[in-house]
Amino acid sequence: MTENVPLQEVPDAWTRVSERVDAQSWPTQTLYVVATPIGNLGDLTLRAWQALSRADVIAAEDTRATRILLDAWGISTPLMASHRHNEQSSAINIVERLQAGQRVALVSDAGAPAVSDPGSVVVQAVRAAGLRVIPLPGPSAVIAALMATGVTTDASPGYVFAGFAPTKSQARQRWMRQWSTLPAALVFYEAPHRIAASMQDLQTVMGPTRLVAFARELTKRFEEVATMPLAEVQNWLSQGAHREQGEYVVILHPPESVADEQAEIEQAAGVDVWLEALLETMSVRDIARIAARVTGQSRDALYARTLALKAKKA
Repeated sequence: MTENVPLQEVPDAWTRVSERVDAQSWPTQTLYVVATPIGNLGDLTLRAWQALSRADVIAAEDTRATRILLDAWGISTPLMASHRHNEQSSAINIVERLQAGQRVALVSDAGAPAVSDPGSVVVQAVRAAGLRVIPLPGPSAVIAALMATGVTTDASPGYVFAGFAPTKSQARQRWMRQWSTLPAALVFYEAPHRIAASMQDLQTVMGPTRLVAFARELTKRFEEVATMPLAEVQNWLSQGAHREQGEYVVILHPPESVADEQAEIEQAAGVDVWLEALLETMSVRDIARIAARVTGQSRDALYARTLALKAKKA
């Protein structure tokens, strides 16, 4: 059993690691693109804290929201607005600041800037000016949702992130048809007041049996993760008024054909382990006969597979 770290050791550990991060290179004339917490203030990384503290200015999507984070972490760096409505002009301002030798940190309200959030225009302008951009990775609602649901695997690691779904039903259904035909998990964001209508559209497009996973209020007190067939979604949503709160990460599972293929790959890998072990003491013919009886697979196919494994080991 792991014991709790004594409280008196925490400041010492923090100081040691902070000193190591402090000694790293922090170049000027650089845009630091900083991922910030998606709900839990404790998820700010030590490197992000250093970057925000060292910056001459922080370009923020919403200066009021960012000020809450800065106050919590004791950061007094000045703020400037950089959002969808002024991104072109703020990009020019930021490039000028960088050319003058400053460090500028770029943040969105939560998560990673320029990933389904403002920031890409600024990043492109800075790079076009021949200036350096350093990403500081951290919290991500997409990655957190994938971690919590287990939808992706070693055998089927693919997923596609599609941002926010359209707000109108007809456009949303067209959008869902386009994305959901891909042989991978589909990840997208949905607002709480549209989640019921959006899931009804998804069922219309995909049918009632397709699996879907939800992750809401990630990293917060009322975090919730659930997986179910589309036919059960409306009942699940109606079971609590709180499910009309908090932004959703929705993950549509891959089509069944992909899931079946994944299962076959995993099953074949498991059978191979046994075939290779039996090769140490038995003939190929006997292995195929026994494996066919145990697995129900074709004896001829298992014979060929065992021969291939034997040749590979030779």
